Amino acid sequence: MSHQNIATFVTLPALTTLHLGKNEIGDAAAQHLGDGLRYNATLTTLDLDSNKIGNVGAEELANGLRYNTTLTILDLGDNNIGGVGAQHLSGALQQNITLTALSLRSNQIGDVGAKHVGDALQYNTTLTVLDLDCNNIGDVGAKHVGDALQHNTTLTTLGLGSNQIGDVGAKHVGDALRYNTTLTDLYLGKINIRAVGVEDLANGLRQNTALTQLYLGSNSLGDIGAQHLGDALQYNTTLTNLDLEDNNIGNVGAQHLGDGLRHNTTLTALDLNKNNIGDVGIQPLDDVLRHNTTLTTLHLGDNNIGDVGAQHLGDALRYNTTLTTLGLKSNNIGHVGAQCLGDSLRYNRTLTKLGLDINNVGNVGAQYLGDGLRQNTTLTALDLDSNNIGDVGAKYLGDALRHNTTLTELGLESNQIGVVGAKHLGDALQCNTVTLILFLSISCLHLHVFI
Repeated sequence: MSHQNIATFVTLPALTTLHLGKNEIGDAAAQHLGDGLRYNATLTTLDLDSNKIGNVGAEELANGLRYNTTLTILDLGDNNIGGVGAQHLSGALQQNITLTALSLRSNQIGDVGAKHVGDALQYNTTLTVLDLDCNNIGDVGAKHVGDALQHNTTLTTLGLGSNQIGDVGAKHVGDALRYNTTLTDLYLGKINIRAVGVEDLANGLRQNTALTQLYLGSNSLGDIGAQHLGDALQYNTTLTNLDLEDNNIGNVGAQHLGDGLRHNTTLTALDLNKNNIGDVGIQPLDDVLRHNTTLTTLHLGDNNIGDVGAQHLGDALRYNTTLTTLGLKSNNIGHVGAQCLGDSLRYNRTLTKLGLDINNVGNVGAQYLGDGLRQNTTLTALDLDSNNIGDVGAKYLGDALRHNTTLTELGLESNQIGVVGAKHLGDALQCNTVTLILFLSISCLHLHVFI
């Protein structure tokens, strides 16, 4: 795309949204865009993701932003503006009064750039969303951003994931949470923090009254880190979504989180995928699910949960009245565990989505789940992908579908269902009155899918 064409775009009188991602426009074209932004009075969204824009181009765009009064969303992700480019943009942010969302993801702005962004946040009064993921920001940069958050009163969403913030940087962010009253979504995944760092974050959560979503996936929190967060949950009254995926949390950590959830009345979603909770760790969560009245979504995929753990969960589901989504992907649940879960489906009246993909329920387990589905009146989605289910298991599920009137999605991909099993399912669908979507990795002439 020529620079002249780009200049033409920003002069169009009715244009409000312009997507130019992955066009390799570089600094020269960015200059034309910057010039256009000075006078444009209609454009509200500009996407310049992945365009090889450096600090020179960032300066030209910044000059345009100083005068522009309509642009609200600017995506500069995956360019190469660096610390110098961040300085130029930050200067513009101190004057701009309309931009509400800015993505600087993957720009190598480093600690120097983070300082300039932090300076801008202390003065800017319109920006609500800022993405600084993947920017080689360390603990020094985190301090600058954290200091700014103590004074900023408009930012609601901040992404700092995939940086090198570490435990020291986490302390600065935790300190900011004590005073900030507007930030609601904070992304801190993969920032190399351990139990020490999360303790400071947890201390901030005890006093924070605004944050609703906290993402801490792919760190190294361990059981001690889980203990700090569990303690914080007993006092925090605003957090609704907590993501702790891939954090080396074991059964001891699960116990601490369970203790926190017993007293917490606001958390609605908890992601513990890719930890090592095991059957022992499920027991305290079982106790929580029997009494907790706020948690609606629980992800426990890839946690080495076997039949014993599934039994605990099944028992809890009989009494739980709030959980709507339960993810158990990639565990070691066999037909015994499937029996416990199937039995719970007879009594549970709130669960709508159950993920059992990549387990080993087999034909016998499919029979038990089918028996549960006959009496269940709430489940709408059941994922049984990769479970060694053959034609016999497909028959049991097909028989259940003749009676069940609520299931709308059934995942059966990567099983061992052949033509015979497909015929059972196809015949059942002709009697079933609901929309049913089946995902099969085989070609089945006998299977009719109604959408």
